[in-house]
Amino acid sequence: MISILATKLYLPRLRPNMVSRLRLIGRLNEGLHRKLTLVSAPAGFGKTTLISSWIEGIGQSSAWLSLDEGENDPTRFLTYLVAALQTIAPRLGEEVLRALQSPQPPSTEAMLMALLNDLTITKDPFVLVLDDYHMIEAKAVDQALTYLINHLPPHMHLVITTREDPQLPLARLRAQDQLTELRAADLRFTLSEAATFLNQVMSLTLSDQDIAALERRTEGWVAGLQFAALALQGCQDPTSFISSFTGSHHFVLDYLMEEVLGQQDARVQTFLLRTSILNRLSSSLCDAVVLDPSLSGQATLEYLERANLFIVSLDSERCWYRYHHLFADLLRLRLQQSITSSPGDAQDRERQVHELHIRASAWYENHDLAIEAFHHAVAANDVERAERLIEGKGIPRHFRGAVTTLLNWLGSLPTAVLDAKPSLRVRYASLMVVNGQTTGAEEQLQAAEATLQGNEVNDTVRDLIGQIAAIRATLALTRYQIEPMLAQSRRALEYLHPNNLFSRVTPYWVLGYAYSSLGDRAAARQAFTEGLSLGRASGHTFNTILVAIGLGHIQEADNQLSLAAETYRRVLQLASDQPLQIICEAHLGLARVLYEWNELDEALQHGQQSLRLAKQYDRRVIDRYVSSEIFLARLKLAQGDVAAAAALLEDAHQSARRYNFVPRFLEVAAAQVLVLLHQGDVAAAARIAQAYEQPISQARVHLAQGNPLAALAVLEAWRRQAEAKDWKDERLKAMVMQSVALKAHGEKDEAVQQLCDALVLAEPGGFIRLFVDEGLPMAHLLSEAEALGRTPNYIKKLLAVLKADEQRSEDPLSLASQSSAQLLIEPLSQREVEVLHLIAQGLSNQQISERLFLALDTVKGHNRKIFGKLQVQRRTEAVARARQLGLV
Repeated sequence: MISILATKLYLPRLRPNMVSRLRLIGRLNEGLHRKLTLVSAPAGFGKTTLISSWIEGIGQSSAWLSLDEGENDPTRFLTYLVAALQTIAPRLGEEVLRALQSPQPPSTEAMLMALLNDLTITKDPFVLVLDDYHMIEAKAVDQALTYLINHLPPHMHLVITTREDPQLPLARLRAQDQLTELRAADLRFTLSEAATFLNQVMSLTLSDQDIAALERRTEGWVAGLQFAALALQGCQDPTSFISSFTGSHHFVLDYLMEEVLGQQDARVQTFLLRTSILNRLSSSLCDAVVLDPSLSGQATLEYLERANLFIVSLDSERCWYRYHHLFADLLRLRLQQSITSSPGDAQDRERQVHELHIRASAWYENHDLAIEAFHHAVAANDVERAERLIEGKGIPRHFRGAVTTLLNWLGSLPTAVLDAKPSLRVRYASLMVVNGQTTGAEEQLQAAEATLQGNEVNDTVRDLIGQIAAIRATLALTRYQIEPMLAQSRRALEYLHPNNLFSRVTPYWVLGYAYSSLGDRAAARQAFTEGLSLGRASGHTFNTILVAIGLGHIQEADNQLSLAAETYRRVLQLASDQPLQIICEAHLGLARVLYEWNELDEALQHGQQSLRLAKQYDRRVIDRYVSSEIFLARLKLAQGDVAAAAALLEDAHQSARRYNFVPRFLEVAAAQVLVLLHQGDVAAAARIAQAYEQPISQARVHLAQGNPLAALAVLEAWRRQAEAKDWKDERLKAMVMQSVALKAHGEKDEAVQQLCDALVLAEPGGFIRLFVDEGLPMAHLLSEAEALGRTPNYIKKLLAVLKADEQRSEDPLSLASQSSAQLLIEPLSQREVEVLHLIAQGLSNQQISERLFLALDTVKGHNRKIFGKLQVQRRTEAVARARQLGLV
């Protein structure tokens, strides 16, 4: 996960003797009823100090976020935004935070919508401060903040401090009276404020004339006054000093900087310059960077605070500080000038600055802050160190917040550097694939190969060749290219070093899915099993989860439902709180098993969780949400909500077509056939079953058309094929359908025997819905099988579920025809709706009796009830009235 630097969330501490600015506090208070307060002024005008003092006095909860360059990454910005809000409500945005850490988070708008929904739960008013927003240059972050402002809940107030106006809809907010603005002219010290600051805060004894002159010279600029006050301490002739500088802020600042630094002894100057590379300061970090035993980091920081030398304490324990941003900028400029001012020594001085960054990087690495360590390694141009940090576990390569940072660095490297280190190009391509950027990855791999061609083929080179093949195998998987998946995975395993366990998991994972797609489940099981063993040995959670999910799929296909459920639950346990979208597949697999066990409520929970996580992927690239919608449609169908099932399937169908998710076409079609048959549209179901050549679906259509002989022919051929390939799940499905078709064909004894054989195979897995979803025909068959004494307890369990389903179907409709039902004297039951659909198709009572396996008198009884509820006398009137109400 992205490491959160807690000091960015601290409200800067105030000095006890600061200047009171009641006129500005009043304006801030008056603006609380608006959405946004913007404090925009150049550096050194006291923006942060003003807002800090105001926050401490308003009596409301507040969240604070100090921004820096890193938050130009939208993922990092949103991560810190949520972290800041959690200082008010610790559970707020938990789901968003988890989603942000995943390889392919949902859209920014979707995450902000979820965050805003969470914010509505917190009713107490609060203020969120975004300090130093001028550090943000990314348009995506501006757009995210604009969305947040547009939908800001009424109890939330946003404050932005910045050196320049942000790219936000300020004009519209002004027109709507939703914007409070404080600018440089407002923030300038008045003469009385300048007098208080100079003589009371800075302990000078200036005359009114000198104060007025200094205020004119600095134009009330707070930083200029502070620099002047520091320079004046100990000055024998303040009047002459004040009159000796003129010009713009830039020149005043240069002059005063010289004066202020000149008053510090050489050791303090050294400390200031060396620690200027740090965004945050702690005693041990400063000790590590300065590397001077005679300069205590803690003592020097406390001295700088006592001397008012532009340092801000970030916590009450005085453990963390930062320099005033303007002061830090000037110190860094001075550090850079020290390199360029002496051409003869420039290279050595630059090397010394790089050493400062290396020491900072080492400190951060030792304190498990890998991203900060990486940033300093990059600042030092230490490619080897940066690459080593990338390879370490401190920067999880499947979390986009970290991946974006790494990709930005790799993209900034000169071609010569990348050509000299093909391992960097390989890592570049790998991270692009992780980030969903498949375009350009192959070019990086080809460039790496071109460099490797001139190298001796030692173990290192062979391993890189293996890594390249593993990346290509993954690329092939995203494109459903089976042959390249097989070829590149095998090449990867041939070349990868035996000790490179992390990389070796990937080709086993891809091999497993390739074999599974080809129907070779034994080979797929072996590949997934070997990959799982390597994944556990490597200790890398993400890859272990990938192969475990693949193994779970194979266990399901082999009717080992208990093993599959155990595998999926282990995946969820392994993922723990890690925000991995890939576990949507574990939720979906577990949902399928639970559905089969008739644990519908829990199945629904896991199915919905699967869909929620799957939708966080880029829906144009990843098709997992389609499978989730198909499952939920099947579940809704089992619950009798045909309309909801049809709606889910329509969305799944459109998505699969729009983005050409070919492997999902068959899944969608099979579910569509079921829904259409429930709706009585046999013709449409027949067209789909024929178009996709699905034997089970074709058999269902044949049965609906009253042609069980054709159904048996299809099922027999499909069963032989499933047995030849050892497809246990398809064989069992075929046997169940064969028993229904044999019964419809009048071969009762053979149907019961076939069912008993299927029950023997199904009982160890605990299958329930496989049988009961066949409805009344299965109930009759099970009753006859019960008399034979085969698997008696299992049959009783199935019959009990069938009875419960039948009772539910006879309940008045509350879902499928809710809007229509309220126009009726009494709502139609589910069974009456089925009969009505068949009447609308022109079927006779006898045909309906055969279709639904009902006695003829029962059908006639349903007719009477339907006519009475619709208030009609005959069939044609019933159909017309039903169409008017939208029932058929």
